[in-house]
Amino acid sequence: MDMHTPAFGAPDREAPDQAQSEAFLKRLGEHVRLLRARRGMTRNTLASAAGVSLRYLADLEAGRANASVLLLRQVALALNAPIEEIVSPGDAQSSEFVLLAHALRGLPDARLRLARAALAEFLHPKAQPLRTQRIALIGLRGAGKSTIGRALAARLDVPFVELSKEIEANAGLSVGEIHGLYGQTGYRRYERDCLENVIATYPALVLSAPGSLVAEADTYNLLLGHCLTIWLKASPEEHMARVVAQGDLRPMAGQSEAMADLKRILDGREPFYRQADLTLNTSGASAAESVDALVTMVRQVRARKAVTED
Repeated sequence: MDMHTPAFGAPDREAPDQAQSEAFLKRLGEHVRLLRARRGMTRNTLASAAGVSLRYLADLEAGRANASVLLLRQVALALNAPIEEIVSPGDAQSSEFVLLAHALRGLPDARLRLARAALAEFLHPKAQPLRTQRIALIGLRGAGKSTIGRALAARLDVPFVELSKEIEANAGLSVGEIHGLYGQTGYRRYERDCLENVIATYPALVLSAPGSLVAEADTYNLLLGHCLTIWLKASPEEHMARVVAQGDLRPMAGQSEAMADLKRILDGREPFYRQADLTLNTSGASAAESVDALVTMVRQVRARKAVTED
């Protein structure tokens, strides 16, 4: 979506005709599907968590949402307000927040990234001196976060922490059991709490973050604000091959469908992975080569920071 195309909730300036309504519903459905992929949820999982039928969710994602959605959009158009301001009455925003949100709306990504970085420094000034001492690795499963992260921690002589293991230890349950008992909301609460605890406990470390963490804006902002974040990037084919090499043969049961799902998840998360401070493409590289590259990258960042502080 380019900056001239309105988001699905952005008001148009004229009353919608049939074509505009159909385009809106299509964008809405695509956005729901994108959010689902970003979180790595199947349609069955989302329908169950939301308490809606598979038929309803399929219609929503296909751009055949209930007609009342269009009526609500017409109210938003008349108010010249994004639809999300209407559907979240319990989250009424202050005038300062509304003005800030409107000032940021429409800015290109490069400007928004600068604004976010400045805001993070304003909100977490005490975190900045330690930020480059905490290295956080993000990326899809199979990117090498555990293997590379453990070796990188040894090279930097700092602890290595896997956030998923911290979550399991804190809950006394496996990640799958947490999802089964408490759903996505419960899991995300554990994830946020454990990340806060890790940041408070370790002034320096290498952290392997769950691949879906970037789908939760508050938690991802916390990670970006307190850690030097590095995206370990690889091709979908290499991700799949590494998962299978680790002994997980589930993708092979329906390989073409599994690959399509993986590509959808990567497409949904990639814009957020790109917000990391650094990116390392691990495709075709050995773990040792990737670790060498990361050590060089981290040392360069720290050297630039030392020069800036002097």
